[in-house]
Amino acid sequence: MSRYELMKYHRCGQSGLKLPVVSLGGWHNFSNPDQARTLTLKAWDLGITHFDFANNYGPPPGAAETSFGKLLQHELAAHRDELIISSKAGYYMWEGPYGDWGSKKYLTASLHQSLKRLQLDYVDIFYHHRYDPDTPLEETMGALAQIIREGKALYAGISNYPAKAAKKAAKIMAKLHVPLVIHQCAYNMLHRHIEDKVLEETADHGMGMIVFSPLAQGQLSDRYLHGIPADSRVKTSGQFLKAENLTKQKLEVITKLNDFAKARGQTLSQLALTWILRDRRITSLLIGASKPEQIADCCKATEAELLSADELKKIEAILAPISPSPLTPAIKAPRSLRPIPRKKT
Repeated sequence: MSRYELMKYHRCGQSGLKLPVVSLGGWHNFSNPDQARTLTLKAWDLGITHFDFANNYGPPPGAAETSFGKLLQHELAAHRDELIISSKAGYYMWEGPYGDWGSKKYLTASLHQSLKRLQLDYVDIFYHHRYDPDTPLEETMGALAQIIREGKALYAGISNYPAKAAKKAAKIMAKLHVPLVIHQCAYNMLHRHIEDKVLEETADHGMGMIVFSPLAQGQLSDRYLHGIPADSRVKTSGQFLKAENLTKQKLEVITKLNDFAKARGQTLSQLALTWILRDRRITSLLIGASKPEQIADCCKATEAELLSADELKKIEAILAPISPSPLTPAIKAPRSLRPIPRKKT
C-alpha cells in the first residue's frame, strides 16, 4: 500500500489545495537534526505531506527550518513537489522595531530568512502568525498579497486571529484578489475558544482551519496519567505547559476520557483527534511529536468511526467539570461547504 493510500486528504476551504488530515509541526523537537530526520521520514512514510514551521521555531529560533532544509536537500530532494511546506512570521525574532508583529518590513524580511534556512525558492503556505493591533491590517494583508504575487509563497494564511480580525482580513484580501486560504488556531477538548465565532468566520470566508495543539501539548494522552515523565515538556521545557496546569480535577477528567477511549478501542490521543474531526470545518490536525510511534498512533485516528451523538454527549458530561459551558458539539455543514449559487447572466 502506498503512502497516499494510508492517509486521507481534505480540501482546504474553497481552495484547490488538499492537506493531509494529520500534518506534522516543527515547533518542538526539530532543532535536533537527527530527531528531525527520524520524525519527518516516519511522517512521510505514513502519507503526511504537510510540514509546518515558523521563523522562531527552535531552539534557537530558526533551527527547525535549518534542520528541515538539510533534509530537503538530501532524503526528500526528489519529492519537493509532493510536499506542502509552510512557515510563519509574527512573533519576536530579532532585536529592533522590525523583528516582531505585522509590519510589511518584518514579514518580507522574515520570509527571506526562512527561505534561506529551508533552502527553497518558495514555501507553499505563508502565514501571519498573530494579529497585530498596532499595524493597519491593510499593510499586513498587503504584504501577504505581495509575497504571493512575487511567487515566494503559493497560499496566504493567518494564525491566532480573533473572529473580527479574521473577517476583516479576509475581506481585504478578497479586494486584493489574493484570497486567504487557511487559518491556524489552537483547539482541543481542553481549549475550545474558537467554537465561539472564529470557526464560523473562518468557514464563511472560504478558509480552511488547521488546528495546532490538538492534544493540549500531551495532556490528552497517557503521558501524565501516572505522574510527570522525566522527558516530558513539563520537565524539559515548562515554557507553555507547567506542572501546575495538571490539576487534580483536570487529571480526573483526563483519566475518565482515557477509560472512554479504551472502551471505544482507541488510545486517548486517538479519541482526542477523532473528537476534533467531528467538525467538518476542520481541514487538518497539526501534531507535534518526539517519537515516531506517536505519529503512527495519531494517524490511526483517521481510521476510526465518527463519534455518535450519544458518545458526544457522554464526552461533554466528562468535560463538564472543567468546561462548564460547552458549546454544541454537533456541527452542521458550514456555508463554505454548501453549493455556491451561480449568478444569473
